[in-house]
Amino acid sequence: MISFLVGTIEEKNENLLVLDVNGVGYEMAISNNTLASLPMEGETVKVLTYLQVSENTGVCLYGFATAEEKAMFEKLITVSGIGPKSAIAVLSGVKLSELMTAIANGDTTALSKVKGLGKKSAERICLELKDKITAVSLGGFDDLPLMENINEGVLNDAVQTLINLGVNKNEAYRLARSKMAENSTAEEIILKVLKEYGK
Repeated sequence: MISFLVGTIEEKNENLLVLDVNGVGYEMAISNNTLASLPMEGETVKVLTYLQVSENTGVCLYGFATAEEKAMFEKLITVSGIGPKSAIAVLSGVKLSELMTAIANGDTTALSKVKGLGKKSAERICLELKDKITAVSLGGFDDLPLMENINEGVLNDAVQTLINLGVNKNEAYRLARSKMAENSTAEEIILKVLKEYGK
């Protein structure tokens, strides 16, 4: 299982990313939300991945900018009739926070507006995921604020620094994410965490 890839962006466009990892080009399908959060071509980036192996489609790789989006993708593909390509289409058609709200509220009208997603599919998504989704529950970190566009580099720097200071890896991630806001720097996140620790 390929959990993530770190490499240079070779090409990016709607629903497609090619990442150069040590001279090997990995092509993966991505959502418009992930596309919007990626840096320019030629920049280095970490992308979370999901590998699908199927007799019909062969081997397909899917990429995500955030752990929240990947977790939602994995929930979507458990729904009857929703495959990885349909899940990417759903994630491309609506913001993650709006998707979660629609599912939690059983709002099939909002979901059926997503391009390529019919009313019956929207109903299945709401029916099968409603009990699994709350306004802030994804990825096993129920108390963390939801953010669609997380700067993975900043978050990773903050987490690594906390780990170097002796904090458990999972706890370091939780603390860093809980103190992260839009446009936060790693230094700001660490200072907030240490300030709380010092209380």
